[in-house]
Amino acid sequence: AVVSTQSGHYGRGASEGSTRKARIMDVVYNASNNELVRTKTLVKNCIVQIDATPFRQWYEAHYGVTAGRKKKNEDKTTVEEVKKSNHVQRKIDARKGECKIGQLLDDQFNTGRLYACVASRPGQSGRCDGYILEGRELEFYLKKIRMKKSK
Repeated sequence: AVVSTQSGHYGRGASEGSTRKARIMDVVYNASNNELVRTKTLVKNCIVQIDATPFRQWYEAHYGVTAGRKKKNEDKTTVEEVKKSNHVQRKIDARKGECKIGQLLDDQFNTGRLYACVASRPGQSGRCDGYILEGRELEFYLKKIRMKKSK
């Protein structure tokens, strides 16, 4: 039975304690079978592209830092600051020291799509939940996807 799911809940892994509902754009890699990529079948441990917007909005609200915005756009338009209470401003300032986003993940925020791994079993549960790829795992799968495209 093929599951046709348009969205799922994805988390930022162990680094952040946040989960957001995101739209699934495409299936890009499956270690077991390329046929599952061609037919866009959602199975456990396949790599999918999801919409980055909910995670960018959370990042901006939580840390007060824009994730993945191109540098040249900041010069042209000045974003109006939303008035925040002193308490909220102090919380955001305290969090700025711990906000870490890798360069590869930042590049994906620029494109508007993030790579994620499906952790649930969509054929059994009817849900397609997972986590966003970061760090060494993201490097590994980016290399695999590039090798697959070059064949």
